[in-house]
Amino acid sequence: MADAEQFREGLAARIAQFDREGARRAAALAEEERLRVQALFPLPDWGDLKLEQYALGPESRRSGLSFCRLMEYGTDNSGSIRGGSAAKHIIYQHRSNQWRVVPSALRGLEVEAAWDRVRSEFVTAFAAAREGEYERLDDLESLSYGQALTTKALAIYFPGEFMPIFSAAHVRHFTALLGGKPRAYSSGVRTWRANRELLELLREHEELRVWSPHEVMSFLYAFYDPRPQDRVVWKIAPGERASLWDDCFQNRRIRIGWDEVGSLGQYESDQELKAELDLHWPHSTGGNLRLARQMLAFRDLERGDLVVANRGKSEVLAVGTVVGGYAYDSDVGTHRHTVDVDWDTSYAQSFDSPRHAWQQTLAKVPATLMREIRRGRSGSGTTETPGPVEKAHGADEAGALKGSAAKGVALPDDELPDDVRNVRDLLEHKGQVVLQGPPGTGKTRLALSVALALAGRADLIEATPAERGTILAELSAVPEDTEEPEEDRAARLTMVTFHPSYGYEDFVEGFRPDTAADGAGLHLKMKKGVFLRVCAAAEKYPDETFLMVVDEINRGDLPRVLGELITLLELDKRGSVSITLPTSGRELTVPPNVRIIGTMNSADRSVSHIDSAIRRRFAFLDVPPDLDALDGEVEGLGLAPLLEGLNERLDTHFGPDHLLGQAYLLSDDRPLATVEQLSHAFHHEIVPLVTDYCLGRPEMLRAVLGELVDDKTGRVVQTNPQDLPGMLAKVFVTAETGDEDNVPVASEWNEE
Repeated sequence: MADAEQFREGLAARIAQFDREGARRAAALAEEERLRVQALFPLPDWGDLKLEQYALGPESRRSGLSFCRLMEYGTDNSGSIRGGSAAKHIIYQHRSNQWRVVPSALRGLEVEAAWDRVRSEFVTAFAAAREGEYERLDDLESLSYGQALTTKALAIYFPGEFMPIFSAAHVRHFTALLGGKPRAYSSGVRTWRANRELLELLREHEELRVWSPHEVMSFLYAFYDPRPQDRVVWKIAPGERASLWDDCFQNRRIRIGWDEVGSLGQYESDQELKAELDLHWPHSTGGNLRLARQMLAFRDLERGDLVVANRGKSEVLAVGTVVGGYAYDSDVGTHRHTVDVDWDTSYAQSFDSPRHAWQQTLAKVPATLMREIRRGRSGSGTTETPGPVEKAHGADEAGALKGSAAKGVALPDDELPDDVRNVRDLLEHKGQVVLQGPPGTGKTRLALSVALALAGRADLIEATPAERGTILAELSAVPEDTEEPEEDRAARLTMVTFHPSYGYEDFVEGFRPDTAADGAGLHLKMKKGVFLRVCAAAEKYPDETFLMVVDEINRGDLPRVLGELITLLELDKRGSVSITLPTSGRELTVPPNVRIIGTMNSADRSVSHIDSAIRRRFAFLDVPPDLDALDGEVEGLGLAPLLEGLNERLDTHFGPDHLLGQAYLLSDDRPLATVEQLSHAFHHEIVPLVTDYCLGRPEMLRAVLGELVDDKTGRVVQTNPQDLPGMLAKVFVTAETGDEDNVPVASEWNEE
């Protein structure tokens, strides 16, 4: 209830700061939208409503008169349900003109029969709301597949009885904030019920009782926004060489191409969109899966997200704040995928060196580059609307590794790299995390970056290897100027590597040779393993976090290595449950300030299966190849497209666990820059690993590396380093045919 008390105590001050007049204007617009929906789709007419009047689809998208289209695209002020696929509408028409029915119980019916069932449930829901019998809503199983849509429809027809908040996660966030019962925000409670309970909680606050639901909604999002404040910033090119910038700026939007795939709302997964991209551009070698994921991220941009508009590889035109959701605008000739944006041109600037990753239309903006863009801001915007909010630099993170290593400038939480923040949050939730992925994806580097963040030295996460190495060595140093016995000392950061010979005696405790003993023969002594030493040190410094990084965690016999620790690793047993170690008889309790990060190479076939008992105690996080790290090119060959094309072939033949990470094309954390570096990396690192994947089979090697493999010998051809970039581009990047009608045009793939 602490959050509820804080909400109540801070309510008066927040109300004083709140722009209620602006909220009233938005509420008035919402009322206009509501009346329009009711005029076009009166409640008494629902019993005879036709499917084409209800559903999203190619025809309704042009007419703009379907109920679902109005709910998603025509009533933003009434509360947004944009984002995600059209599946949230329960029944919709695909661009192929096929009808798709989402509820599994209705899929065997003819589409009209399925619509009769869905329409009947809507009519029942409206009748239940009119009569105040809201508990009847939970019996409507078909509507449970479209809870956001159903709750918004109820709010439209019965204003004042529902909050205009339709995201289940957001409703539950606000309910928890107000001290609601746990069942109100559990996963088994339908959104409409949780929404009603949130409304009742808000009515308990006299200050808000006289406000309209839309004013209260604006207030909640203004001060208690549940959306992450550290969302990904996207660079989006407004056409080739910014040819669409004038339109985007004047009409406050951003547009991208690939119009042939139709509205992105019809795609439920990246694979489905990739298949459509493959149909239109079948000769594009690699890239379509990554493009599909980028386009869906564009579709799912939310209010408050930031985007950067660019021209070329070195120029920022503006930074924009997303103010509306995605729409497919068939009224424009090209680049029909649009998102509404407020632009701030005070960020306009040019970089000293090109950003090669910006050659593509869509690219993530790393936190370091976003800081550079903010520093280069002129401070005199030319737009009337406010620019992106500059986040305040907060205090050091809680639970940081302390000591002399923490003498740096701690980054605010919103400037931490996304992957570092994700691992840190999983550690707080679970206590231990396994980072799994193909070789070269930077799993160990990510683990050590988390260590830097916990130490308050996140400013060095993207520093030079030498600078990182210095601080990591300091964090790993076992303190000597202490009175504790040597076996009770441990560094704040401890690294170990598991292997088949690593055992319980090394990690927990056991009899080990005593090299200091006098006399002949072998003398054994009971010694604490590395984990017990960490636990002993952690108990003496409960306010500091002790982190263990276990490299190659799956190469050890984990049940044997961990032993009784399997019981104690769970967070709810930390510091409260103890066990007696069988060898020494010691009582062991794992302190709550110990954290473990393991790394696991998913391509290693020599490792054994991790059993379910161990898996349940670890959070697992996939670490895929990071193409954004390859912001470079060698003799015109983009390193990111090269790795992307190679990985697509590896994925096709061996699966996602046998890809290659970006580390193979990096040197000292920077992209390779010379043909000599590229030749060395390809012939001496990449080819041996791919050959291992192929198990020495020349035909499989040729399927992956194409004409780089000699037909007679079955071996990879040797070439002058100067010729290698062109050969790699031909095999992995350039389309396999010169038919320009079958490859994406420059304005779609690249903004250059």
